[in-house]
Amino acid sequence: MSTPPPVARQPIWSRDGSLFAHELLYRAHDGSAVGVDQWHVSEQDRATASVLSALQHGDAYLREGRAFVNVTRSFIVDDLPLPPADASLVLEVVETVPDDDDVIAGLRRLREAGHHIALDDFAAEAHQVAMLPFADYVKIDCRELVRHGSALVDLARRDGALLVAERVSDAGLVETCLQLGFDLLQGDALGAATTASPTA
Repeated sequence: MSTPPPVARQPIWSRDGSLFAHELLYRAHDGSAVGVDQWHVSEQDRATASVLSALQHGDAYLREGRAFVNVTRSFIVDDLPLPPADASLVLEVVETVPDDDDVIAGLRRLREAGHHIALDDFAAEAHQVAMLPFADYVKIDCRELVRHGSALVDLARRDGALLVAERVSDAGLVETCLQLGFDLLQGDALGAATTASPTA
């Protein structure tokens, strides 16, 4: 039986500097990042399933506090199974998931079942805006702030979600994101993703 790929985690911090959660990330067998977002959707499904399995059955290291896990359309529309709703698990909807009827119904069903939902890489695309009413968290890449400014932040908070700044890469961006009112911060300036040791 082959050894499952390792999983990395990157911290997500509250405004006051306290640890809020980790994002769990699929990694190659050698621990390196692999660009899952560029893979065929079936391979993305496999990566998500691997991370969810590691969270449920793997090292305690991955189960410390809340966990944000990227999910694809297949998990939202119930084609692939999710673990039971848990306050410590946040389903992070990847930016390529469309807003078709099955997805919207799936998001509604997941919320009603008690799941927590995050929108990843929010850039005010029409399909993302359609999902805002179901989001507990909205994640914005700091690079999008350069393109859209504070209007993107205002739209993202429209339905009451907590805002997460992603790719916070230097101290200046930390200050900018705090001034813009982000609730949570994630990025290499605050802690890089680290791969769990199989024996952690």
